[in-house]
Amino acid sequence: MRLTRADTAAGAAVAVLAVALLGMPPAVAAVPAIPAPPPAIPAHPVSIPAPTALTTGLAPADAVRDAEYWLDDYGIRDAWATTRGEGVVIAIIDTGIDSGVRDLAGAVIGGADFSGLGYANGQKPVGRQSSEHATMVAALAAGRGTGAGSGILGAAPEASLLSLSIGFGEGDDDSDTQIAEAVRWAVDNGADVINMSLTRNTLDWPESWDDAFLYAMEHDVVVVAAAGNRASGTTEVGAPATMPGVLTVSGVDRSGAASFDASSQGITIGVAAPSEQLVGVIPGGQYVTWSGTSGATPIVAGIVALVRAAHPDLDAANVINRIIRTAHDRGPSGADFTYGYGLVDAAAAVTADVALVDANPVGDLAEWIRLNRRAEATPSPTTVALPEPVPDAEPGFPDPTGTLLPSITTLQLVGLPALVVGMLAFVAGGMVTGAVRAYGSRRRAR
Repeated sequence: MRLTRADTAAGAAVAVLAVALLGMPPAVAAVPAIPAPPPAIPAHPVSIPAPTALTTGLAPADAVRDAEYWLDDYGIRDAWATTRGEGVVIAIIDTGIDSGVRDLAGAVIGGADFSGLGYANGQKPVGRQSSEHATMVAALAAGRGTGAGSGILGAAPEASLLSLSIGFGEGDDDSDTQIAEAVRWAVDNGADVINMSLTRNTLDWPESWDDAFLYAMEHDVVVVAAAGNRASGTTEVGAPATMPGVLTVSGVDRSGAASFDASSQGITIGVAAPSEQLVGVIPGGQYVTWSGTSGATPIVAGIVALVRAAHPDLDAANVINRIIRTAHDRGPSGADFTYGYGLVDAAAAVTADVALVDANPVGDLAEWIRLNRRAEATPSPTTVALPEPVPDAEPGFPDPTGTLLPSITTLQLVGLPALVVGMLAFVAGGMVTGAVRAYGSRRRAR
């Protein structure tokens, strides 16, 4: 396994949007009879790292299309022979998409703002830093290009987008609350896939996320999350990428080897996708090159949309199963903490014969909540009492002839002591009688 650094010649890495959790927390040990409630998980001060070096000025637009190497290398263009994602809705929970850029014309069908800083429809980029992030992410998921051979095509160029704008570290509510509300809104407004190119940089997450993400999973929505980037300080995946049931995406370089700067590691990684030498479009329509799992994640979210369009009868668990079971294994055999199940393959995910499953192969959030949040529930009162006396360990058995005989225990505890006392009384009585008779004989002799 080879780790390589992000290619700075094609453009230094853009820091990934911060707000997701990587690596499933360990299961809680057996809960004591009367547990003390665990401390509440505080709202995390989430921030969006500013782009470190966006390389701009890619022109003309056909050069941008030519730079999208992943369309061929990861089977995406081959998958388009079956579907281009029509009818599937991808929600982008991020900084807000600029729906006015040519590459996204007609793709954004709605949205909402949860920061208090943007437009009501969520289509105003918000935040003092990295406000362009959501637009770059959206283009890799469902960009429609600017012509037959120009502009950015997303992995699912006929899918539709919802823009949900979040103020990371800004706005009326903390980021945790904004994200929980955005997840629920996405579900209620028709999302089939939710893209989360962000990280909370903690293994745990607030209970509000329990409810929101479980709501998404119970409504058959696939949640795709970024593993995070070492260059942005994420050395271990954090929430939401640590949450059971979430499809977590790590990043690789142009050759398919694990990226050093533009990825991170964790036991919850599902698949790997390109995270280096990516192209994007920012608000205003300028093209850029960038790196990070923030870009790998929408590529996979677009592939999820292709699978959902090709197999509309499949539930979320089986959509995720097709993605991971058709990936090309890298690193140690089977799932590992660098590549997950391997490099994603869009054509195979769409067309291969994959056995059905009954449960989400990347985890069960409901079961995790049941096991790990139960300590917070009010325990049932426990009645403490002295034990009742237990009967003699050796009971007597009735005589089969009908005559009741004493038990061995009764003989030991009652009969033998009585016999001894009787014998002592007989001896004492004899001695007294003898003394009386001797006294009487002496008196008669006088």
